[in-house]
Amino acid sequence: MKLDPLKLSSYNLRAKVTSILIDIQKGESLSNLLDKYISTVKDKDRALFHELTLGTLRHWHSLKTVTLPLLKKDLDNPTVETLIYLGIYQLVYTRIPAHASISETVEAVKQLGFSPLSGVVNAILRLVSRDLDNFKQALIESHGLPSWLYKRIKKDWPTHLPQLFRSLKETAPLTLRINQQKVSRNDYLTLLNDLNIHAKACELSEVGIQLLSPQIIPKLPGFNEGFFSVQDEHAQLCNQLLGDLKDKVVVDACAAPGGKTTHLVEQFQIKKLIAIDSNAARLNKIKDNLSRLDLYHKNTDFDIVHTDASTWQATEEIDFIILDAPCSATGVIRRHPDIRLLRKSSDIQQTVELQSRILKNLWQQIPNGGYLLYITCSILKAENEYQMESFFNEYPNAQEIGICSNWGIEQKYGKQLLPETAHGDGFYYCLIQKLD
Repeated sequence: MKLDPLKLSSYNLRAKVTSILIDIQKGESLSNLLDKYISTVKDKDRALFHELTLGTLRHWHSLKTVTLPLLKKDLDNPTVETLIYLGIYQLVYTRIPAHASISETVEAVKQLGFSPLSGVVNAILRLVSRDLDNFKQALIESHGLPSWLYKRIKKDWPTHLPQLFRSLKETAPLTLRINQQKVSRNDYLTLLNDLNIHAKACELSEVGIQLLSPQIIPKLPGFNEGFFSVQDEHAQLCNQLLGDLKDKVVVDACAAPGGKTTHLVEQFQIKKLIAIDSNAARLNKIKDNLSRLDLYHKNTDFDIVHTDASTWQATEEIDFIILDAPCSATGVIRRHPDIRLLRKSSDIQQTVELQSRILKNLWQQIPNGGYLLYITCSILKAENEYQMESFFNEYPNAQEIGICSNWGIEQKYGKQLLPETAHGDGFYYCLIQKLD
């Protein structure tokens, strides 16, 4: 079905949520769609729009699993099936009264042009509303992943499955990284406390703060003054592995939108920082973030380059390369639940091959004695431990530098962090030095 953008503003909220979910099923990412859709939603309804959209995506495969037995025959209608998932999500996971959830969802069926099936949707949602406890339990017990990803995770992490599946269906915490050029973590915590904004210091990151209630980021104190950035706690651990980078030439490869770039400048007196990325629009975000955080005044020479990391050539001697490699992003599914629908099994091998090409090219740019830190936000061993195993087999002049930390799961090479309830996302780190 082709949804008419001209009619979008006249749709009720459930129809708008369904419209964006249909576009995602067609292969478009939530981040690319959100601004267009949210502009059609009234201010008072925007929080609910986000909740219904992200929540339905987060539980998509679980909702599909419990819906199939309720259908007497295959509807072969993605729009109506999406409305059923959305309706069940509202009944089970929100405080919206059942009658309102059902009536608004059934109205959306009609608005989207499927009035003959409105009775089917109404009947299914009423059935669910009369047996909420059992349906909620069924949703909890479902792993909630596409079958190909379920099989890979089960193979990679057999002893972590119950907690891992549970964590991946939860909402990720909102975490800030304090810009210590501007304010200390303790002082910023005090500032939040004085404003009755509940927060706590992160356990692993020395500069992280976890917000304990939903907040509008630009309205937090010190946003315009550059007091903080939004960054997952496990992503913040990068800087703890780098040693002293004073007066070094550092490359941040695949750098956009600049979380690691800005963190480097906040912490180290780097001689030159070269940030490279193949996405020109996202590179502009690095510049914006450097400006907001007031980091251009530092004694650091910046070179922000639009280029492909698999072909980029250094024009000067490099001391350290940080490669936040392209990956499946399976470690950040909680923040980007559309990954559950967008990512395909065939994507993994293509990504592994791309990672390998980038690694090989960047390795040639490092002089003897230099370092490379390999990072992904994936929990799949093919992109992490196994990728490193292939790399070390091919390059005898590469030596792993062990990560001495109280976090992460030790792998044959590197350390893996898994998504944890009320903690950070899934990240992988492996530190490598080039020998003579």
